[in-house]
Amino acid sequence: MTPAISELDAAGIDYTVHEYTHDGDLHDFGIEAADKLGLDPDQVFKTLLVTADGEQAVAIVPVSGKLALKAVGRALGAKRVEMCDPTVAERITGYVRGGISPFGQKKRLPTVIDEMATVFEVIYVSGGKRGLDLGVAPDDLVGHLDAVVADIAAG
Repeated sequence: MTPAISELDAAGIDYTVHEYTHDGDLHDFGIEAADKLGLDPDQVFKTLLVTADGEQAVAIVPVSGKLALKAVGRALGAKRVEMCDPTVAERITGYVRGGISPFGQKKRLPTVIDEMATVFEVIYVSGGKRGLDLGVAPDDLVGHLDAVVADIAAG
C-alpha cells in the first residue's frame, strides 16, 4: 500500500492496480511502464514537478511527449516556470523520482493535466513507487485534485 492508494481508498475513487518489475538500468520510467504493461504511451501519464514563480506545482503529461513549460506557465498564470530540482521534488512529494504519484503527496500542490487525458476513459499514473501504476478515470483525477486541464504537452 502506498500513500496514493490510501488517498484513493479514503476518497472512494475507483482505480485499478498495475504492477511490473522495474528494470534498474532504465531511467525513462513512463515509457518503461507503458511497455511492460502493454499500454498506449498516450494513455500513460508522468507526474512532473515544476517551479512556477518560485512555488512548486504538478504537471501531468503523457509519457509519449514532453512538457511545454511556457504552456504550464499560462495554465498556472505564472511568468517563470522551470523543472523542479529532483531532490526538492522527492522531498516535497514524499516519493522517489520515477515513482511520483499525483495522489498521496505530502502537500497538495496546484496541478495541471494535459488535455489528452480527457480523450480516454482511463489513464494510468504512478501509484507511488517504481513498478506500480494506477488506472483512474481522468474526471476523478481532475475532480479530486482540483486540477486545471490545459494543452501542456509538446510533441
